[in-house]
Amino acid sequence: MGLFKALTLLPLAPVQGVVWVAEQLQQQADRMLLDPDAILAELDDWQRAVDAGHISEDEYLRHEGELLDRLDAIRETS
Repeated sequence: MGLFKALTLLPLAPVQGVVWVAEQLQQQADRMLLDPDAILAELDDWQRAVDAGHISEDEYLRHEGELLDRLDAIRETS
């Protein structure tokens, strides 16, 4: 890369850094949302919370349904 081109693009460096960080965050979020192991771990967390009395059974069932729907969707696409 030439010196002139590097100097010309220098003002965009912070923007490129922010874009890179945003892309990394998006990839991590996708991995968390689409990873069956992560979903099962979250389901275990909710089960422990209801067992400990931190949340109601109704709240647990709502979250359980959402997580199981996500698992079903993942399994259908793979």
